[in-house]
Amino acid sequence: MLRFLPLKLGRLYRCLKLLLVVGLFVILLMNTHNLFASFQKNELTDRRFINLNKCPACFGTSWCRKFMNGQVSFETWGRLRFLDVFNVKNVYFAQYGEPREGTRRVVLKRLGSNQELAEIDQKICKRATGRPRCDLIQAMYKTEFARINGDVRLLTPEVVEGWSDLVHCPSQRLLDRVVRRYAETKDSGSFLLKNLKDTERMQLLMTLAFNPEPLVLQSFPSDEGWPFAKYLGACGRVVAVNYVGEELWSFYNAPWEKRVDLARQLMDIAEQLTNNDFEFALYLLDVSFDNFAVGPRDGKVIVVDAENVLVADKRLIKQNKPESYDVWYESRFEECDREACLSFSKDSLCSRVTVDHNYYAVCQNLLSRYATWRGTTGGLLHDPPAHIAKDGQLEALLDECTKPKKHYGRFQAAKELREYLTQLAAASSATAR
Repeated sequence: MLRFLPLKLGRLYRCLKLLLVVGLFVILLMNTHNLFASFQKNELTDRRFINLNKCPACFGTSWCRKFMNGQVSFETWGRLRFLDVFNVKNVYFAQYGEPREGTRRVVLKRLGSNQELAEIDQKICKRATGRPRCDLIQAMYKTEFARINGDVRLLTPEVVEGWSDLVHCPSQRLLDRVVRRYAETKDSGSFLLKNLKDTERMQLLMTLAFNPEPLVLQSFPSDEGWPFAKYLGACGRVVAVNYVGEELWSFYNAPWEKRVDLARQLMDIAEQLTNNDFEFALYLLDVSFDNFAVGPRDGKVIVVDAENVLVADKRLIKQNKPESYDVWYESRFEECDREACLSFSKDSLCSRVTVDHNYYAVCQNLLSRYATWRGTTGGLLHDPPAHIAKDGQLEALLDECTKPKKHYGRFQAAKELREYLTQLAAASSATAR
């Protein structure tokens, strides 16, 4: 009797597989009309789908004409709404077309999950009416977003301090830059808040409080050499940015020479965001392989998720001279059981002139043997060629950059690591010729 058991189990397994296939086929048949409709209809022309009906509780309207004219459309898989359950971050790939320029790929972002977007609606309603549901448009005019009205000349630090990472410790110089470069107004170029329309002011302030990524991209644009994706525009609660390329994770097993070049660029980004002529330090608080992308033509590494960027004004720190402002701040390495975790003090980042946070973040979460992502360890510079592994210099520099043994050792290790990676990249380029 027992010898028939495997046979029965095998038949049961095949029956279950058949039922699963049949079930999926039935579901597809039942949704055939919806599937065809999804491919035929451009939902990005639907005001409710892009939440244009919720403005001014939105991120802007500068690209609405392009959306409404059908110039922006989802790529194939983005059209299938039943797949949204897997798209928790609400990030989509789309095609944008201009009559004379043809079409190009762009990235559309809702800047938050459905739950996060629903929560911001509830917060607005509760602040205005005390209830979680209300007329959102009317409620916006009863919130702090509307109290900063046309009579207010400047956006000042005491008003928005702590609203988000971008303005955890804002200076007047930073806020003037944010307002002056605000792209969701026709009259950009002035740092005077009163020059914005009421709706534009509310949209700016809501973006600043909910997810300031668009403001980071506008204030530190790629056109001026900053390592961020290019901001294109917004309509309702959908923001469009330039498509950069494949995420950094796609290059985890790329040829050694390619990985060395990417690592060098990552260290250059850490340096540029820490020390620049503008004396703004931009600290990356969320560093993972998903937050960087690589250009397909130039191979350039770009930051594609700038929600968690803290900006400290070094000029203001030197002027105010808070306690220990001139003492170098060294981030502390800590073991953790999560992927891409970092240890830092926002208050210290805001009050010190010399900080090693960006070097630490890139080394620990992207380059060194301590980097973990999607169940893989070893970092971008895993498995170096035998002669480099034998030499030991690369491993020593990565270890010191991640978990320094010397006091302030990370600063020197980061400098030497950049130089060493530059040498390796140059040697690889010479060999290729």
